[in-house]
Amino acid sequence: MFSEIITTDNIKIKNQAERMNDYYRFHAKIYDLSRWTFLFGRRKIIDNLPFHEKEILNVLEIGCGTGKNLAYIARRFPNAQMTGVDISRNMIAQAQKKLHQYAVRTKLLEMPYGGEKINLKVQPDVILFSYCLTMVNPDFEKLITQALHDLKPNGIIAVVDFHNSRFAGFKRWMGFKHVRMDSHLLPSLKNNFTELKTEVRNAYGSVWQYMLFYGKK
Repeated sequence: MFSEIITTDNIKIKNQAERMNDYYRFHAKIYDLSRWTFLFGRRKIIDNLPFHEKEILNVLEIGCGTGKNLAYIARRFPNAQMTGVDISRNMIAQAQKKLHQYAVRTKLLEMPYGGEKINLKVQPDVILFSYCLTMVNPDFEKLITQALHDLKPNGIIAVVDFHNSRFAGFKRWMGFKHVRMDSHLLPSLKNNFTELKTEVRNAYGSVWQYMLFYGKK
């Protein structure tokens, strides 16, 4: 069943949570209707996970948003137990609705990742970051090292996110949306995990790039 909401008294994290809640108070309701036009690779990062569809998996998604990825994981891996973490109460509310039919194998937590310990009974086989890390600045490396700590031995980290753009104006515009695009994620990921596969792809010709990364603990 869905968990109770978890909060924190840490002032820095509370401020971040407030900013994210302000941003997603409206966007959460239209997120899935609009984001498909530019959040590319989300299905692919799940489809190419190195596990058989019938395997019993524990999956942790950081920045689970509306639960769209978790719902797809639930269908793709019918024996998966899933935990979704998001700092936005508005996103968690949307995820609860979307994942209602999978509630018996899903836990949703409203909390920051890395700010306090997640009480997981079993270490996850997979930790998924989908268009999350580029919005965590300057602390994205803390989340990556936390994932390294939380994964079970030989566990998989899977990341799909923005990578870079050759247009300075576009990068500034994305910055107003709390997104950093400086090719900064891959060096940290490769430094912490054994690289299994990396792809960097162009979006809308070459307006920007997004990347997919799979690594093993």
